[in-house]
Amino acid sequence: MHSRGSLLSTHVEIEIPFHDCDPMNVVWHGNYPRYLEVARCELLRLFDYDYVQMQESGYAWPIIDMHIKYVGSALFTQKIRVDAYLKEYETRLRIDYVITDCATGKKLTKATTIQVAVDLEKKEMQFVSPSVLHEKLQKVI
Repeated sequence: MHSRGSLLSTHVEIEIPFHDCDPMNVVWHGNYPRYLEVARCELLRLFDYDYVQMQESGYAWPIIDMHIKYVGSALFTQKIRVDAYLKEYETRLRIDYVITDCATGKKLTKATTIQVAVDLEKKEMQFVSPSVLHEKLQKVI
């Protein structure tokens, strides 16, 4: 999968567990953010800035906006692919996602998350991404 304009991308594959499903064996809509998080962490690891490194650098990166569009349903035991695409990083982290069925490639879900840096010491939101993010990304993009 490739998303036009992405700076960096990766994917993960997940088999849908029983505990994520409703009585009809369909994934409950509230579980999709967890699948996005698995792919997001994999993306952040590509430039050595997962949540542990974020905290060590003095910043938290809370999600301030999330949009999910459900196109199809994921089912118990289905294998899904979650692609994550870094789209912006100068003032915020914008990551786009596409969830597809591993077997057919059928699109199931599209999503976007927005995260901003918060200085952990001052508890202040940053309006420009900190230099540590820029330095880590420059090594891989």
